[in-house]
Amino acid sequence: MRVGFIGAGRMGLPMVARLVAGGHEVRALGRSADARAAVAETGAVPVGTAAEAIAGADAVVLCVFTDDQVREIGAAESFSSATVIVHTTGSPETVAALAARGIRVVDAPVSGGPHDIARGSLTVFLGGADADIAVAREVLSAYASPILHVGPLGSGQRVKLVNNALFAAQIGLVADAVRFGGELGVPEEALLSALPHASGNSRALAGIAAKGSVAEFRSSVGEFLRKDVSVARALAGTLGADLGLLADPIDSGVARP
Repeated sequence: MRVGFIGAGRMGLPMVARLVAGGHEVRALGRSADARAAVAETGAVPVGTAAEAIAGADAVVLCVFTDDQVREIGAAESFSSATVIVHTTGSPETVAALAARGIRVVDAPVSGGPHDIARGSLTVFLGGADADIAVAREVLSAYASPILHVGPLGSGQRVKLVNNALFAAQIGLVADAVRFGGELGVPEEALLSALPHASGNSRALAGIAAKGSVAEFRSSVGEFLRKDVSVARALAGTLGADLGLLADPIDSGVARP
């Protein structure tokens, strides 16, 4: 399949490498000489503009950081008959606006990191029509498993926002547990070496333990998580939805160390 790729950064570059290894023809945007050199090392064709990446593509992957960047690309480019796969976590309204312009689009936010991409085990939440999902699966199978079709367009973003709200809340709970342990005279290091082996374990706790402290883990995920939690709060406010028990610990989870 001919794949155009925009956003070949920390997450995108290993995706490009897996796509090439899977036999796809990939043209990936690199806005600087260094970025284009990194793309070339994967075996993909480096290009200097989004239009060049998109031209002639069967599918286009957007792996940029913000909703604003997705909207900017969507407004500026013509995707022809290509299926657009949006990995960026953001508002469901962004992909809905693309679809309203006649663009074939699926929302495909991810859970995991570059190490998951490298071993083909990235989790992807898909929202969209069946025909577009089929095209997306052919692309995503190069670096993702499981690939979960969770509903119509926008559903992937909604599931991801719930996931990240829950994850942030869990980080907040671990932070409070560490504080409580300190008040009991138990050092953070001792708690983080013991709790992952007990019933209080979670994905958040395991990640924090691997980093060695709550502060270090927050510094590594905070930029991404704060952005996503902000979108989740805005969506909840727009819909009149209730965050319930997530509301109290969520701010603690994404707070700066």
